[in-house]
Amino acid sequence: MYDLTGFQRDLLYTVAGLDEPHGLAIKDELEEYYEKEIHHGRLYPNLDTLVDKGLIDKSQADRRTNVYAVTSRGKREIEARRDWEGQYVDLEV
Repeated sequence: MYDLTGFQRDLLYTVAGLDEPHGLAIKDELEEYYEKEIHHGRLYPNLDTLVDKGLIDKSQADRRTNVYAVTSRGKREIEARRDWEGQYVDLEV
């Protein structure tokens, strides 16, 4: 996951956290988090990058809608990232 941008990591985490998310649902979640508009020209190429890296799968819900899901590799990458972060960030105060 070290080679992902922060935006790509946020995409991966968002896909992992939603039930069968489609592009617009992912876009809505990220716009709420970033508090600004996410353009399609940024969203979909980055989703495609995650697909190409084997971190998420893309399937068609219908002719116009793609649905995304985190792959087993993507889940392992998220777990590894969280373990790595846990070495440096202790949230128990």
